[in-house]
Amino acid sequence: MNLLSQTLCLCLVLALSHAHHHAGHQGGEDEGHEGHDHGHHAGVLLDRCQGIEMDAVAVTEEGIPYFFKGGHVFKGFHGKAELSNQSFAELDDHHHLGHVDAAFLMHFPDKPTEHDHIFFMLDTKVFSFYKHQLETGFPKDISEVFPGIPDHLDAAVVCPAPDCEEDAVIFFKGDEIYHYNVKTKKVEEKKFEGMPNCTSAFRFMEHYYCFHGHQFSKFDPKTGEVHGRYPKEARDYFMKCSKFGDTTDHIERERCSRVHLDAITSDDAGNIYAFRGHHFLEQDAGNDTWAADTIESDFKELHSEVDATFSYENHLYMVKDDKVYVYKVGEPHTHLDGYPKALKEVLGVDGPIDAAFVCQDHHIAHVIKGQTVYDVDLKASPPVPVKEGSFTLFNKVDAAMCGPEGVKLFKGNHYFHFQSVKVMLMAKAIPEEHKTALELFGCDH
Repeated sequence: MNLLSQTLCLCLVLALSHAHHHAGHQGGEDEGHEGHDHGHHAGVLLDRCQGIEMDAVAVTEEGIPYFFKGGHVFKGFHGKAELSNQSFAELDDHHHLGHVDAAFLMHFPDKPTEHDHIFFMLDTKVFSFYKHQLETGFPKDISEVFPGIPDHLDAAVVCPAPDCEEDAVIFFKGDEIYHYNVKTKKVEEKKFEGMPNCTSAFRFMEHYYCFHGHQFSKFDPKTGEVHGRYPKEARDYFMKCSKFGDTTDHIERERCSRVHLDAITSDDAGNIYAFRGHHFLEQDAGNDTWAADTIESDFKELHSEVDATFSYENHLYMVKDDKVYVYKVGEPHTHLDGYPKALKEVLGVDGPIDAAFVCQDHHIAHVIKGQTVYDVDLKASPPVPVKEGSFTLFNKVDAAMCGPEGVKLFKGNHYFHFQSVKVMLMAKAIPEEHKTALELFGCDH
């Protein structure tokens, strides 16, 4: 029976499996390695915030991380699970997909026949997909495509030079590590003494992460050395989850999370507020340190999940769905009577919107919806949105803010700086990308 088409009772509760998926898997329980769960998940509502151990992780050619669990895939850092065969149909057609052992994106521009192909390892076979289509001749035996690499792998990750000595793929099986030279096809076996056995691994923002259970460690791909305070909780940094434990360092999590921001703004005094999921970060003007708390603690009417925010005349305007909430800045912030009001009433546009910002000393709210930017005169009543222009550099942005240095647009894990709104709208090329966690929040890992 096709595993993806099995129907299970929706009342089943997903339990973490502590079973190893192949014989001889060593040291897993000592290191917190729970093993791949190859259970039949069709019909079961998977919730990544419950501490699921992923089978494999791969970053697509668009830069979106795909987290695989059983016959499902989570795309990006938040959102519900989808059936894997909806994106990679031939996996199921050829193999009755119940799991993925390992996955990686081969990203080497000088190898055009394999560049931007996603490889999946399932038991003894390897599948190669390009733009979600299975390449002719696949699946093949792993030993044929990657000679010297064993079957039934745990994880794999691409390691381009100079991260590794030469362009390579690192394969993991238990505590055995194989460096596969992409050019020469030679295999070097290594021992990563200080690192747990990886159940999945991936390269993201030029760092290497080994997942074990629902924890992860950042490691040196050449030596396997793990520096800093690891392991860390994967739900803190790679998933958009509300609070799930009492041991979480909320400040470090929010500063260093790889999940995109929902909204960001700075008030008239220069204090910065950044919102993500159920939490927000705040940095007081003239202070380099950040504080973190739940949105509900300071903005209880919102609860969580802010779509956009901007500051105007010492008030914070917070957009959630088709409503606008307004707070007077202070200790504590005061929710104004009469709010929330309809977004259409306050800004003259229909929701949802992606971002909004007001530049200093101005009374024009710039509202971003898709690729369109509307200008709204906040002194006019009723508000009349005027289409200021469109930008084609991005199909969508996550957040935006304006300050003395210009406009920052946030997309994914990066932000992009423009000297002014006019420059942003006239830009023909994407400017230099900046890492949000590192360059804005000062996270060092």
